[in-house]
Amino acid sequence: MLELRAITAGYDRRAPAVRDASLTVAPGEAVGLLGPSGCGKSTLAKVAALLHRPDAGTLLVDGTRVRHWRHRAPRALRTAFGVVFQQPRLAADPRLRLADLIAEPLRATGRREAVPDRVAELAGTVGLTTDLLTRRPHEVSDGQLQRACLARALVLRPRWLICDEMTAMLDASTTAALVAVVEDYRASTGAGLLAVGHDRTLLNRWCDRTVHWDAVTSGTAEKTGGGEPAGHVTR
Repeated sequence: MLELRAITAGYDRRAPAVRDASLTVAPGEAVGLLGPSGCGKSTLAKVAALLHRPDAGTLLVDGTRVRHWRHRAPRALRTAFGVVFQQPRLAADPRLRLADLIAEPLRATGRREAVPDRVAELAGTVGLTTDLLTRRPHEVSDGQLQRACLARALVLRPRWLICDEMTAMLDASTTAALVAVVEDYRASTGAGLLAVGHDRTLLNRWCDRTVHWDAVTSGTAEKTGGGEPAGHVTR
């Protein structure tokens, strides 16, 4: 179970982006977090993925309280999360070929021997041809680069996926393809998913339940279910 309890977080303690937010994601469950731009949902997603330390509140993974974030977190915990961001060009090193981009986490965790087979496997999974793997980010489209970023997120076989506006910059066909990859991965591994977005229709179709941002910050998040919207989104 991934549990966020009364999280307050941001980049200025005097004006936090998130105040007293609570949310849970069960193993194998897909939860959509719906809210308008600028509400703080991406900051909460970074806290959930161990990429941003909250100012207050508690994050628990499988009942154990998380006490360290980013590189200070234990490797086994860090590698349990795969993250896909909204803007692939900001999330990708422009100097790396797509093959090296996908392989980054393997090399960082000392698994170099797994690179050739795992990269080839995931390239096929996300729909990248061999010639695209030799190109750098500026030589491919946003959709192709986001496919590589999704492959990178999956390369260590994470137990939790955090997709923060993963499809916001993509066309309908690429969106459908990447959502299908995530769903196939979840079905085969039992991974949990937190999908952050502002597209109500997509989240309702994709996820087991959709939680509105105002419910997350008002303490009623767990009352929302069935993949249908509940409550009112403050705009």
